Amino acid sequence: MDMSVVRKWIVFFLGILIAILIADACANIIANLSGITGPTRFIVTFIVYIGIFFAILYVMEKTLKISFFGFNHG
Repeated sequence: MDMSVVRKWIVFFLGILIAILIADACANIIANLSGITGPTRFIVTFIVYIGIFFAILYVMEKTLKISFFGFNHG
């Protein structure tokens, strides 16, 4: 197996893992600072999480020149 293919998959999974961890931490910090509780906290945290997650993947695509979900096509 070509090592460049293995490297691409490692970068792909590490990139997604990093985006998940950063987005989760940021969404929880924002929810804690705003004082939101209950079901509203879940909805707000989820929406913020999704926005941050895809923003991180977009920035990683542009800086690392890799493609996660085809953001760089079109």
